[in-house]
Amino acid sequence: MKSALITGITGQDGSYLAELLLEKGYRVIGLVSQKHDIGGRNIKEIKKELLLESGDLLDGESLERIIRKHQPAEVYNLGAISFIPASWKNPELTFNVNALGTARLLQLIKDISPETKFFQATSAKIFGRVTGNQPQNEQTSIRPNSPYAVSKTAAHFLTINFREHFGIFACSAIMYNHESERRGPEFVTRKITQGAAKIKLGQAKKIVLGDLEAQQDWGYAPDYIRAAWLILQQKKADDYVLATGELHRVKDICRLAFGFLKLDWKKYVQSDKSFIRKEKTRAFFGDYSKARKKLGWRPKISFEKMIEKMVKYDYYQLKSLSS
Repeated sequence: MKSALITGITGQDGSYLAELLLEKGYRVIGLVSQKHDIGGRNIKEIKKELLLESGDLLDGESLERIIRKHQPAEVYNLGAISFIPASWKNPELTFNVNALGTARLLQLIKDISPETKFFQATSAKIFGRVTGNQPQNEQTSIRPNSPYAVSKTAAHFLTINFREHFGIFACSAIMYNHESERRGPEFVTRKITQGAAKIKLGQAKKIVLGDLEAQQDWGYAPDYIRAAWLILQQKKADDYVLATGELHRVKDICRLAFGFLKLDWKKYVQSDKSFIRKEKTRAFFGDYSKARKKLGWRPKISFEKMIEKMVKYDYYQLKSLSS
């Protein structure tokens, strides 16, 4: 039975990956931090099928203990501080978790488990201040403009360096925004779908957002996790952009989310300049043609279907809690 270690297993991406690997017959080991616990709600239904190990990306000794014990065939590094405003409040911790945590894992794989395949979840935010209106690919210049993006850039290049210098099977996926019913409520997509559901149920009266014209390349998380697994099944380690290639505005999410609930979003959504981030970036979107050609991958769930799934989940969950 093939084994895999997942950092960030209780998060959106980690929980979807755990489910996918269990379906494929893996023995799934999850890193669970007692110090930075974000809860186990996402893995509640599969917890009995998992091997959960206490550890932390900040604690090299715990990582060494787990890797020595299990000698996993695959390691998926999904654990991170991923909310950009939080990275501005604590850039040191962000870099320690996102960049040095990656370095600790790569070093341990090199030293004690060199046959282990490594997957690094890199963010498209590493492109930062992109110029022009062309989609970004694996060759696009990297210009991070937040502590989060800097930390992910370091992790990305560390993965490449260890692959090229030491010959370990290490891959990095430059992942554009990917959302789902398990996305944290601090992220704009979930803030909107959850807010719309609350308004429909009479639990709230409005939503306050930042720039309604802001655009992103948003995809569905389970699609991206499927690509992560495919990346480690290739004969040669490589890096890939994972995206939809489409741009949508924040107000498009509002229109869809409220529309599915038969509400006019304009009556309930307000824009507040204080919510707009200081770091200015152009709308950027990804070119996933390499992943399509080499992995046979493409997104299956459309933007519209994703928002529908999210708002329906939030509506029925909130309705059940209030009844």
